[in-house]
Amino acid sequence: MKYIISYSNPHHHYIDIEFIAENNNQEELLVQLPAWRPGRYELGNFAKNIQKWAAYDENGNALKFHKVTKDCWKVYAKGVSIVHIKYNYYAAEINAGSTFLDGTQLYMNPVNCCIYIPQRISEPCELILQLPEDYKVACSLSSESFSSSGEALYTNKKYFLAKDFHELADSPFIASNSLQHNQFVCSGVEFNLWFQGECKPDWVKLLNDFIRFTNEQLLIVKGFPGKEYHFLFQILPYKMYHGVEHTNSTVIALGPGYNLMKGKLYEDLLGVSSHELFHVWNIKTIRPVEMLPYDYSRENYSRLGYVCEGVTTYYGDYILFRSFVFNAQQYWAALEERIQKHIDNFGRYNLSVADSSFDTWLDGYVPGIPNRKTSIYDEGCLLTFVTDIFIRKYSNNKHSLDDVVCFLYEEFALKGKGYSDKDYKGIVEHFANYPYDNIYNNYINTAAGYEPLLKEALSYIGCGLELTSSAKFYEHSLGIKVSETNGICKVAAIYPDSVADIAGIAINDEIIAVNNILIKSDNSGTNFTEWCEYYSHKTIVLTIAVSDIVKQVELLPKPHNYYKVAHIKKLKLSTEEQKNNFKQWSKNNLKK
Repeated sequence: MKYIISYSNPHHHYIDIEFIAENNNQEELLVQLPAWRPGRYELGNFAKNIQKWAAYDENGNALKFHKVTKDCWKVYAKGVSIVHIKYNYYAAEINAGSTFLDGTQLYMNPVNCCIYIPQRISEPCELILQLPEDYKVACSLSSESFSSSGEALYTNKKYFLAKDFHELADSPFIASNSLQHNQFVCSGVEFNLWFQGECKPDWVKLLNDFIRFTNEQLLIVKGFPGKEYHFLFQILPYKMYHGVEHTNSTVIALGPGYNLMKGKLYEDLLGVSSHELFHVWNIKTIRPVEMLPYDYSRENYSRLGYVCEGVTTYYGDYILFRSFVFNAQQYWAALEERIQKHIDNFGRYNLSVADSSFDTWLDGYVPGIPNRKTSIYDEGCLLTFVTDIFIRKYSNNKHSLDDVVCFLYEEFALKGKGYSDKDYKGIVEHFANYPYDNIYNNYINTAAGYEPLLKEALSYIGCGLELTSSAKFYEHSLGIKVSETNGICKVAAIYPDSVADIAGIAINDEIIAVNNILIKSDNSGTNFTEWCEYYSHKTIVLTIAVSDIVKQVELLPKPHNYYKVAHIKKLKLSTEEQKNNFKQWSKNNLKK
């Protein structure tokens, strides 16, 4: 299968794609466009971006075709030996998993826009890019520009090979004349950093930190599936945080570019880079049995999202900590953020993380209805932390979750096998030498709060979990959280059975006034917080608008009754055993 990529008016955002299927012997040919992309477990319906679609024989004669499904076509090929399909793809969205074209770059995730013949999915694929002469291409695919005799294969074109459609779909690229590049080598593997967009990379700082966490990951698994790896950064002028994993690369979209090397955004850069690199093993090669191989035409349901994403989320930050890239304060802040999301999410009592893994295909990437589900990222991360400590505790620190990851890689990934939830449970029990039933049955597969588990796990390493009242009066005394956008204050969340809930306040209600004083916008949002504090010692009367109807609601505050804030604290009187456990777990990272 061959793909020729070109374009004429980049500001129109349309990419022209010619698909050539040689050696055809079919009277009727089914051609499929992926309905989703691995790394995002929801349907993408990419066919909505196709404007024109036509099929021809090798002499340019039109072949009849019709759609079988929203993203599958039947071509009446009449047994012609070479089938040409020409179509275009609208590429105007830019994130870590999209395809984008403008006058500055061609950025493509082939899984978005490359059709394939399902029964020929294992055949080699050729990718030919017709690009401006000064464009460089950041891509993990093998590239050839000349034949063995030194003769140019293509003029003003870039030529790439993929062993099959799976590799092509898994190989995004950025083509541009403004790419910034550097590289380093760890354990014989070449790692490339590519930056597209306005930014000023501090290469010394970047390479120092990337080498540290990359080395630590390679020490854990002791094997890498490829000879090179590419970090592809799309740096945008506005706020953005998104990453997508691939076997030999990752695309990471971050912004704004002027803050890239500063403070929180630089921490985010390190965190998402570490996370996506760990995915090389966990989900790209170590894969649930339901996703080996991928079926791009439909949902690939699995209850193991808490392993695919939760384990990776845990290791993403944890590796930064134990490789001395993050200090303890930075790491605890990241873990506290996960715990905070958990205790603020009352969906933890309604849908387990395993059930939420299955339902990711339904509404996993949007808030959804209130208090329905948990997160394979947040709750998955917390249960992974607990599981790591569980193995360490019952093996007397002889084993850890590192051993589980290694075992899955060596005994499943390298042998081309997918694992089941029972496999995962059994491997954890093998290294812990203790039943995993409590965590597996009562937390992974049952809707529950994790606070008891977290306190026990933190205690093992000499730390404690404190839940203190929110500093915001309306959160701890009224039981509401608000969002403040463009000077408008709306109810964002409600604590079940709080005074606000009992009074009939609902999510998305607009708060207009506090005790008859209008809410006004200020530099940080609105002055709702200040007026609530001002009237905190008396009855609060909120004026709210619901579907253009204004009403007043009277609330009698109950101080420090509702929303709590999570804090991880080091125990003042920790034992020598706890101190040793901490050293074992943190790899002796005692940086303050």
